Amino acid sequence: MSFPPPPRTPSGPRRRTLLAAAAGAFALAGCSAPQPSGDTTGGSPSAADRARARAVRDSMTLSDRYTAVIAAHPQLAERLGPLRAEVVRHATAFGGGSAGAKGSPTASASLSASRSPSKSASPSASASASGSASASASASASGPAAAGASPGVAVHPKDALADLASAELALADQRTQALLEVPGELARLLASVAAAGAAHAFLLTKAAK
Repeated sequence: MSFPPPPRTPSGPRRRTLLAAAAGAFALAGCSAPQPSGDTTGGSPSAADRARARAVRDSMTLSDRYTAVIAAHPQLAERLGPLRAEVVRHATAFGGGSAGAKGSPTASASLSASRSPSKSASPSASASASGSASASASASASGPAAAGASPGVAVHPKDALADLASAELALADQRTQALLEVPGELARLLASVAAAGAAHAFLLTKAAK
């Protein structure tokens, strides 16, 4: 008796499959901010708490790099915006603030500056502040456009994308190496975020070619 041949399967994973797997791993690890570890000695933070704090700082630093590249190359905003948003979610998952406001000095300064001025401020002080703000805004608007890039950002868009890819990959490697030094729950979160970072690096590298 003859049997029908088994269905053929693709020889390797597709790009969408890779990204879906990375996203699924991060979702399984959980995105809620973890509670501080109770394993402390003499009031000092535990190794897990220190690892979470470092992960938050690293993610927010990476988010700031995305912001700088988008500011220098606005044509990349549509491509980089979703990746930056996911990096901010990673910081939140490690215990950082929501929407990237907490933990980002730039965002914190912007929030402070946007609050209403004191009622006791004199008219001359208000006029001076208004003039300074206008001059600062004008300089900010014309600076990157005239220079072609923000400080620390490559002038050419493809070079800027390649730099972001290198940063994502380096951070993913760093987090993979840290897995053996943290408890199971945090290790799983680090692993899933590292996988997402590697997927980001893949996408950025492809876009830079």
